[in-house]
Amino acid sequence: MVRGELSSPTIAYETWGTLNAEHSNAVLIFTGLSPSSHVASSGEDPSPGWWEDMVGPGKPLDTNRYFVICVNSLGSCFGSTGPASINPATKDHYRLSFPVLCVEDIANAGAALLDHLQVSTLHTVLGASMGGMTALAFALQHPGRAQGMISISAAARSQPFSIAIRSLQREMIRRDEAWKAGNYDFDAPPAIGMRLARKLGMISYRSASEWTERFGRERALDEAPRNDPFGLDFEVESYLEAHANKFVGSFDANCYLYLSRAMDLFDVADQGGSLDKGLARIGLQRALIIGVETDFLFPIEQQEELAQGLTSYVADVEFMRLASLQGHDSFLVDMDRFRPAVARFF
Repeated sequence: MVRGELSSPTIAYETWGTLNAEHSNAVLIFTGLSPSSHVASSGEDPSPGWWEDMVGPGKPLDTNRYFVICVNSLGSCFGSTGPASINPATKDHYRLSFPVLCVEDIANAGAALLDHLQVSTLHTVLGASMGGMTALAFALQHPGRAQGMISISAAARSQPFSIAIRSLQREMIRRDEAWKAGNYDFDAPPAIGMRLARKLGMISYRSASEWTERFGRERALDEAPRNDPFGLDFEVESYLEAHANKFVGSFDANCYLYLSRAMDLFDVADQGGSLDKGLARIGLQRALIIGVETDFLFPIEQQEELAQGLTSYVADVEFMRLASLQGHDSFLVDMDRFRPAVARFF
């Protein structure tokens, strides 16, 4: 792993709403591994955002009341500096010369953005999945800079199971001959590895119960090619194939590797030697921790552990257990449960 510093990195972001005169209504959203900063539509970009139902006028993150900022993660490929960016020192792409990336680095990039926007204190910092980890890292490294925090389907550390899943995803990419030790042609990326990694990701993002309810044993509408006896026989296979093909070309392989590894490396205990000592550094007034019963990538016990740990150092901590069927991805699709949960906090 290459350790080092970045010289004047670019941080991509979008904003909605207006910062009030007291600069007290700012809300910072950190994203999961693959989304951009386009969390909701706007006049500048009317295309639907990845959390369109959550951010906007009259929605839980009401942009008539709050100044909402969404930052693209450092290390990503949607505007912020990452492995696919040009290194100003060499005039070539960073690729694997990009320094080892930690969730704390992504959080610090968010803090630098706040400095740029002249926002000294946040009303709330929030995120889901990797974004929830980053929100927690932000609160730990910048105590008092956020009054509140919402962590959704995240954790204080990754468990061996989720590390194993992501490790296999990374191996799928690196074993693709087109990866070329990170030196692939951007017009010919390691598509096979990315497709397989995405399929495994989609399987881990949803629950087995949802697969059963949604697909059952329904056969694929398109017949399998006659020359492929192991083609797509079932509708669930077609679903995974469609998502995998959509992902290839929309996300850079090296960026995926770096961000995936950053999630594995994150551990609150690194802040002080134990989970309790790490959380002791936090400077929040309120916290909402949301977990989903069917999430096996970040089991709900991890959300409960985080909430319990925070109660010693945060006056107002709420742990919310949701019975969503859609597993880890519930925060993107089960709006009937997540909208009220987030709206009540705000």
